[in-house]
Amino acid sequence: MSDGGSTLQTGLPTRTFGGTGIKVTITGLGGEGVLRTYGQDGAARAVIQEAIDQSIAYFDCARAYAGSESYYGLVWPNQPEDRASVFQASKSAVRTRRGALAELDQTLRNMAIDHLDLWQIHDVRTEEDFQTISGPGGALEAFLEARANGKTRFIGITGHHDPTILTRAIREWPIDSVMMPINPVEASLGGFMDMALMAALEKNIAVIGMKVLGASHYIAPDVGVTPEVLIRFALSQPITVAIVGCSNVHHVRTLAETGRNFSPLSAQEQQDIVGIYRPHARRLAFYRGVL
Repeated sequence: MSDGGSTLQTGLPTRTFGGTGIKVTITGLGGEGVLRTYGQDGAARAVIQEAIDQSIAYFDCARAYAGSESYYGLVWPNQPEDRASVFQASKSAVRTRRGALAELDQTLRNMAIDHLDLWQIHDVRTEEDFQTISGPGGALEAFLEARANGKTRFIGITGHHDPTILTRAIREWPIDSVMMPINPVEASLGGFMDMALMAALEKNIAVIGMKVLGASHYIAPDVGVTPEVLIRFALSQPITVAIVGCSNVHHVRTLAETGRNFSPLSAQEQQDIVGIYRPHARRLAFYRGVL
């Protein structure tokens, strides 16, 4: 999946986005942090602009993430050259065709753009989700239609609740990418980072790593686990891009510099880091719900 760490004019290493042939930077701006707020226009614009200035070229948001889409809508209309040079993703958690298409139209209006690079079926959790999305009149129809008519270049799924359900969707749905948690807790628990990740690699679809810092809960500088180490851990896996939500420009600079200077952790270093979290892994995987 990696193209060997080649760089574009961005100055950041890139990897190929699954089977699409498109290259994206190995670190991306997540949709959490300041972007998942309302009324923080100045701070959100500063974070987006810093990401652009730091040569990050993957940008994440979602209809469910408060004002995240509208914050981008403050930037892209005034900077069309920047918009044209980046990979913009968003998501919809609506499970019906009609509702998902309505959300996509709202997303494009919010962001003041005419298409997404990636539109994702958000937070696939249960068997009921799977059946509704893929059944007659389900959201999968909307996503396929949007890809066919050019409102999005690619389509994907996201999930952090049940690796079995996510793996089934990877195998059965005609998608271009999957977003899943990639961190030392998951490496201890298994499921996402073995079963689901392997299914994605077998299908040659892009893998977007989320929950990299575990909402900052996994940062433990007293034992040497800094944000940089957690980002390096994620990028040492066979993924395409690691995304991190940023609350300020300092966070963006850390994310960019870690990507720019990335070197993989050794197998022993990875094992040592996983061992720190293993005794408490089930509790620390808070985003999975009840384990």
